[in-house]
Amino acid sequence: MFSIRKSSTELNEALESRWHFPSALSPEAHAEWGLYKILEYMGLHVILPPGAGQNRVRLRKDIEEYHIAYDIDLDETYIDTFIALRPDGLAFDREKKICVLLEYTRAIDTNEDWAEKKEQEKNETYSSLLGFINHLSHREKSGWKASQTNFTTGVRSSLHTHQFLTRLESLGVKNKNTREAIRNRTIQRTLSMSDMILKFLFIALNSKSDCTLQILPTEIVNKNMEKFNLHLQPPRP
Repeated sequence: MFSIRKSSTELNEALESRWHFPSALSPEAHAEWGLYKILEYMGLHVILPPGAGQNRVRLRKDIEEYHIAYDIDLDETYIDTFIALRPDGLAFDREKKICVLLEYTRAIDTNEDWAEKKEQEKNETYSSLLGFINHLSHREKSGWKASQTNFTTGVRSSLHTHQFLTRLESLGVKNKNTREAIRNRTIQRTLSMSDMILKFLFIALNSKSDCTLQILPTEIVNKNMEKFNLHLQPPRP
């Protein structure tokens, strides 16, 4: 995310940076903004001093209003989950009043339609949140519009290159070589992560220590690796 922030060089009419990525703090860290923070940035919600619970009461009332208006089922647990949603990143165009939720995902890429399925899953996760933000913006006549952009990479480094590069360009990364560099770094990091996971898995599966096996999810320990097309070499005698 920080790479996109650093490389987003598109300017607005005032010759200032068009896109702002407030949750991208550094190459190593980013802050996941919740609904309160997103709405405050857009001027749709004022965060009051803590203590009286007014923030939660007001936001819950707005969420209930939205769901009733569009005949969407909800209960108390759902509202808490709704408020707790946090996209991986955010991009704001303050001049044109555009808010983009950013999602970065590594997915199992063994099936032909893996990317489309993950895209649909991510869109479904945030569809109600986007609907609510746009509903609130329309009600308040703020002019803000919210959408979502996903960046998905397969664990074996698969990705839809044209889609990936086009989405980078839409966020102000106008230099072609820079877009390619970000794509290459994304692939390299994905492969490095997969390699690290496999090494830990190899150690755990070939260790006689029960403690080592306990650090892995039961699903991984109990199921063979053929499902993921990942094959471990047998331990040397």
